Amino acid sequence: MSSSRTTRPRRRDYPGWRMVWALAVTETISYGALFYSFAVMLAPMREDFGAGTAQLSGALTLSLAITGLAAVPAGWWLDRHGARGLMTAGSLLAGVSVLAWSRATNLPQMYLAFVGMGLAGAAVLYEPAFAVINTWFERDRHTALLTLTVVAGFSSTVFLPLSQTLVAAFGWRDAVFTLGLLVGSCAIPHYVVLRRAPADLSLRVDGTSLEQARSLDAAAVAAAISRPSDARTAWRDAAVRLLTAAVFLETVAITVVAVHLVSYLRDDGFSAGAAATAAGMLGALQVAGRVMFSRFAQRFGMGRTAAAMVGGQALGVAALFAFPHPLNAAAFVLLFGAGFGVMSIARPALLGTYVARPIFASVSGLQTLVLNAGRVVAPVSAGALISSAGYGPTFAAVAACALLTAVLLVSADRAEARR
Repeated sequence: MSSSRTTRPRRRDYPGWRMVWALAVTETISYGALFYSFAVMLAPMREDFGAGTAQLSGALTLSLAITGLAAVPAGWWLDRHGARGLMTAGSLLAGVSVLAWSRATNLPQMYLAFVGMGLAGAAVLYEPAFAVINTWFERDRHTALLTLTVVAGFSSTVFLPLSQTLVAAFGWRDAVFTLGLLVGSCAIPHYVVLRRAPADLSLRVDGTSLEQARSLDAAAVAAAISRPSDARTAWRDAAVRLLTAAVFLETVAITVVAVHLVSYLRDDGFSAGAAATAAGMLGALQVAGRVMFSRFAQRFGMGRTAAAMVGGQALGVAALFAFPHPLNAAAFVLLFGAGFGVMSIARPALLGTYVARPIFASVSGLQTLVLNAGRVVAPVSAGALISSAGYGPTFAAVAACALLTAVLLVSADRAEARR
């Protein structure tokens, strides 16, 4: 056994793990306040603003688009300065913006608040948290990513009922005001716990002391040297391009399902409650899917495991139309849900093996721009296809996206192996 393994500190002693657990909590809060709470506030806002669903939902769409655009400069900043300042300032901006949302009296004021929320999202959601993990972990990166995404995966489970409870008790404005205070308070752990890099504390990645640098495996050193070391070179790398295309297609697939599954199930004869329950189970199964991915990836490799789980979503779509009611919904939820959250952990884990650590956040930020583009265009495009051709062709397109994603992930894995 190498000395680098024996000298690594216990998890509770390594500052990287304190950061992971702090980020797991703040990500849960940030996603709840900036994203999931909107669904609960939509109905009371319609009455208060006298506006339609499309007008109000446009604010959230604008916020997502701005988050994608702002992810590019945010990634550049993270690579050069670390996450502490960005995430601290982002939490403060998130708090102020959500407070402004709670006091908006017309649509322009509301849209302006969501512009701030979109900018804050680029600074406090998954991308900067992934950059922290990539900076502080190498051997334990999968476990750190799993810890973060499993905890934050329960954000909707916590914040949808919490938001509804606050609305029932205080009204939607004071409910949003409370959420603003909560997300703004995330600035405290971000400032207190986060640090730029292990070297600042005389540590190496994973907690090995600087004196153990010579004990690093030669293969690991060679692999690090072979990775693209600047963002422009990275974008010419086949593995990075293929992974980015896979990210886009899978985002389109899961966004279409998230937006239109309930409507399809209602048309298929399910009650409103049963349709909502089936759709909600996708969120629960994504956590199980991430655990499955992390376990099987150690044996079969990240790219192949992610490809198998995402490709299985196409089988879920086939079951939705091939099996009788209600077995079709159960089979779909199990098969599609298993891969629903896989890319949230597979993308940063794979990208961390494809590019050098100093440019990870910059490349990841550009991938986030592509990802959010898929998230923005998917609902509208699917809505148009449903109107013109029905649910069958639309869900067939979802299955095609899942299968092509699987092919691209395997191709990226092979491209990386040939490097």
